[in-house]
Amino acid sequence: MSSAENRCSFCREPAVVRLTEPERRLCAAHFIEDAGARVLAAMKHECMVSPGDRVAVGLSGGKDSTALLLLLHRFLPTLGATLVAVTVDEGIASYREETLRAARDLTTELGVEHVIVTFADLFGEDLDRLLVGRESQGCTVCGVLRRRALAEAVKRVGATRLATGHNLDDEAQSVLMNVLRGDLPRLVSDTSTGQPGHFVPRIKPLAVLSEKEIVTYLLLRGYFRDLPECPYAGTALRSEVRTMLAELEHRHPGTMTRLMRFRDGARRSAGSAASTGVLGTCRICGELTSGEVCRVCGLLGRKER
Repeated sequence: MSSAENRCSFCREPAVVRLTEPERRLCAAHFIEDAGARVLAAMKHECMVSPGDRVAVGLSGGKDSTALLLLLHRFLPTLGATLVAVTVDEGIASYREETLRAARDLTTELGVEHVIVTFADLFGEDLDRLLVGRESQGCTVCGVLRRRALAEAVKRVGATRLATGHNLDDEAQSVLMNVLRGDLPRLVSDTSTGQPGHFVPRIKPLAVLSEKEIVTYLLLRGYFRDLPECPYAGTALRSEVRTMLAELEHRHPGTMTRLMRFRDGARRSAGSAASTGVLGTCRICGELTSGEVCRVCGLLGRKER
């Protein structure tokens, strides 16, 4: 392709990305503007935030949550909402220290309130200790405990919304994983409404951006940091699905977007049946569960007092 052809569709400066739906080539400045506009439009269309909301960003320090904090720091004041960052320190040696440092650096630069909760404080031990002898269950155990830790952090800061950095790739992977598992309840479930008294609504403003777009956004804004990968990441089904879906998206562009449309259609068809069923409370900790004992208490081997 000649340099004359690879020009921004709006200003004719050299393009850095090519996007589809609609087809366009964008320079650095127009791509940053375009990505932000899509996130803001999604937030408004889905009514993710209301005036007076206090939005907690789940800030791991990685690329997705970094982009999320940057964008919400820009947009929330225009929507009449305030911002706080919450970080979960699972206690993963040679990994979490560096991402925590990145999270602290960013919140300090932006002047955003930042609260950190730890597995050790909440559950008595860090993740590395909890996984001794069951390392292959790393992502499952971590996922269950992280969700509880984030819920606790949100309570501590008095937030009314929890924003997570799930991008288009993440969401499409979850759809495919639930299809492969035959898990219809999870496929059609929606956490955006929350559960009064137990957890606040969760929002995913970055679900309109692909992982590549987020990396590009951070590179262009000077916020990309090459951080280590979690040592337990390779134990999850998601790791295999990520590879499979990336190849499908490369060979058949638009695959991820079509998966999201499939999920949305399934949710509409399910209607009121989208609920995972009647939820009760755990007889040990009192949190919501579909059985007598929640997954957190089950994983930790907690007993009734």
